[in-house]
Amino acid sequence: MNSASCPLVALIGRPNVGKSTLFNRITRSRDAIVDPTPGVTRDRHYAQASWEEQSFMLVDTGGIEDGDGFSDHIRHQAMQAIEEADIIILLLDGRQGVMPGDHELVDLLRRTDKTVFFAVNKIDSPEIEDSLLTPFWELGVDQLWALSADHSYGFGTLMNALVEKLGTTEAPPELPESTIRLAFLGRPNVGKSSMINAIMGQERMIVSEVAGTTRDSVDTLLTRDEHSYLLIDTAGIRRKGKTQDKLEKFSILKALKSLTRCDIAAVLIDAEEGITEQDTKVIGYTQEHGRALLILINKWDLIEGDKKRQEQLLAAVEEAVKFIPFAPVFKVSAKTGSGIKRLFPEMGKMHRQFYQRFPTAALNRLLEEAKAKHEPPMYQGRRLKLFYTAQISTAPPSFAVIANYPKGIHFSYQRYLTNRFREGLGLDRVPLRLLFRERSGRTKGGKEGGENE
Repeated sequence: MNSASCPLVALIGRPNVGKSTLFNRITRSRDAIVDPTPGVTRDRHYAQASWEEQSFMLVDTGGIEDGDGFSDHIRHQAMQAIEEADIIILLLDGRQGVMPGDHELVDLLRRTDKTVFFAVNKIDSPEIEDSLLTPFWELGVDQLWALSADHSYGFGTLMNALVEKLGTTEAPPELPESTIRLAFLGRPNVGKSSMINAIMGQERMIVSEVAGTTRDSVDTLLTRDEHSYLLIDTAGIRRKGKTQDKLEKFSILKALKSLTRCDIAAVLIDAEEGITEQDTKVIGYTQEHGRALLILINKWDLIEGDKKRQEQLLAAVEEAVKFIPFAPVFKVSAKTGSGIKRLFPEMGKMHRQFYQRFPTAALNRLLEEAKAKHEPPMYQGRRLKLFYTAQISTAPPSFAVIANYPKGIHFSYQRYLTNRFREGLGLDRVPLRLLFRERSGRTKGGKEGGENE
C-alpha cells in the first residue's frame, strides 16, 4: 500500500438489509458477523478491498434504526457517514419494500455532493427484478441498482460503476518531494494536538481539555532543515464500551483512514494513565496497515521523579510491543517540549528504511546465506525449496520468496527468514514483509500456489 489517500466507501442502511453480507462479498471475507438478528453489526467494520485493481477502504456502518421516525440521533449518524465517505452505498431491502424513514434518508443523501449508489438488495434474479424494484422509484432517485448480495446478481455491474467513480475522486494535494507523512493516533485526551503544537512551536490548533475535540483529521505541513513533514492529527480512538456517540464511532473511521495516508504512525501513550488494552489495539491497527510505528510516551514530566513508576511503565510498553521490536519508543512531554527534538532524526531514518530498495542480486545472496545456515524443513515428506527472492514493493519493504510449496513453510521458519532479512538489510526500524509464492509453471503439488506473511 502506498501513502496516497485511500478512498472510503461507506455502507449505510437500516438493520438487516444485508450490509454485512455485501461487505463480505466485496472484501471476499467473513470479517463481518452475518446474523438475522437486527442490529448485530454493533461496531464499525472496515477492510481494504479492491476491484479491477482499484483499492479502497470499505466500512460497514451498522444499521440506522427507524425507531420513532428520523430522529436527530439518526440524522447525526447519517450526516457523519456522508462527511467521512468519498462514496456511499445506501442499501435498501427489496423484499420489505419502501420503509418508514427511507424517503427522508434518501432525500438527505440526494442533496449531498458525494456520489451515492442507491442499491435495492435481495433481488435474486431478472425475473423478479421489475416487480421488486418498481416500488422504490417513488423515492425519486435517478438510478436504482438491483442487487443480490447473497447470490451476486447485479454485483459486478454495481462494482464496475463504483470503481469508475472512485477513479474520478479528487486527487490529494501535491506535497514537496520526500515529505514524511506522520499520523498521530491514540486515545482521546492523550495529547495528540498538543504534541503537534509542540512540534510546530506555535499554536496552530485548538487544544482543549475536553476529550474528543478533534472530530476530523487535521493536516499541517511543516518544513524544518530543508525537510518536509505532513503532521496528521486524528480523533481519539476510544474503547468499544465508550463509543456510544455515533459521531465518536465515525471519528474512529477517520483515524483509521489516516493510516492509509501516512508513512509513520505515532501512537501516543499517557504516562500517567499507563498503557491500556485500547493502546495495544491502536498499535495493532498500525501493523494491519503496514505502517512504520513510533511509540511516544507523552506526559513523561508527570512521572519524572518516580523511578518505580517509570520502570513499570517502560516494562509494560516493552511487553505490549514485544512482537514489534523495530518500533522506537520515546519519552516525551508536549507540555515542556522534552524529547521532541530527538524525533526528527529518528523519523528521517524510519522514512529512508520505509522506502528503501535493494538490488535483486544482494537479496538472493542473503537468501542463500540464510538457507546455508538453516536449511528449510521437510513438508509432507519432501524438502522445501526456496528458489529465489526479489523486492516487490516499498512502504513497507516487501519481498517475494519463490518456493516449491509456499503453504508448507512453517511460521517459525518464516520468522527466521524475516529476521535474517531484517538484519542483513539493516531494516531495524520498520515493518518488513515476506510473501512466499509458488513458482509459475508448476502443474502439480497445489496449482493455486500460495502466499504467507
